Amino acid sequence: MDGLPEPVRPIAGCARLGAALWARRSGAAPAYFRSAGSRCCQRYRSGVDKGATADLDRLYREVRERVATLISSLDVVELDARVPTCPAWTVNDVVAHLAATPEDVIAGRLADIPSDDFTAGQVARFTGVPVARRLARWADVAPQFEQIISAFQVWPALIDVASHEQDIRSATGRPGERESAAIRQCTRMLLSFLEVPLPLRVITEDGEYRAGPPDQPELVLTTTRFEAFRWRMGRRSRAQLAAMAWTGDPAPLLDYLAVFGPATSDIIE
Repeated sequence: MDGLPEPVRPIAGCARLGAALWARRSGAAPAYFRSAGSRCCQRYRSGVDKGATADLDRLYREVRERVATLISSLDVVELDARVPTCPAWTVNDVVAHLAATPEDVIAGRLADIPSDDFTAGQVARFTGVPVARRLARWADVAPQFEQIISAFQVWPALIDVASHEQDIRSATGRPGERESAAIRQCTRMLLSFLEVPLPLRVITEDGEYRAGPPDQPELVLTTTRFEAFRWRMGRRSRAQLAAMAWTGDPAPLLDYLAVFGPATSDIIE
């Protein structure tokens, strides 16, 4: 496809989808991306169409534009606020990460699972850059990045930006967009990658998902789409996970629920 950068590809990952973003693939032409959504969600029966290719460019763009509008409305104190779900970062730092990631992918710098040092470098790169310029740089690279993630179904890109939208909203007391199309689609994908050692059925307003071996008594968790999205991305503490609406003792499953985390303290949103 015209306009795609030098060969890079997303890592499909195994079960922990969000732990792997993109890895470089050299010596291949044309540029090639492997879909992070290649494992279909056969056991997630819901009203979300799991057969169609997701319109990731549109979904990412919608979230990006909402975040840009939200960030532009914040004052200096709010921009410097700590983000409880990303405790090492301020709101400004989250914006730096969001702007840096497309730049790094397109430039070929994001070549493996990003370490803490790598994301710290993203934030450091934007030190002293005014927030309006951060947003402008993000907007500059977004069209090419959105083309890439749509063409090759790079789900981690959408999951990351949708997660950070809610992180910013939580940190600034601006809740909203919990019923967005991005969260609906991302939750379906995140639940499709859930792997647990015991039979589990997760019920949301969209339907249900069964995970684990089929030959033992089943534990049932009734939750919401938004809550599932947040706890899958490590935005709930272990105590909060245990306190959810389970039909039995969830202790053997708690360490398997979050892609990242769980959070070290309770997150109230």
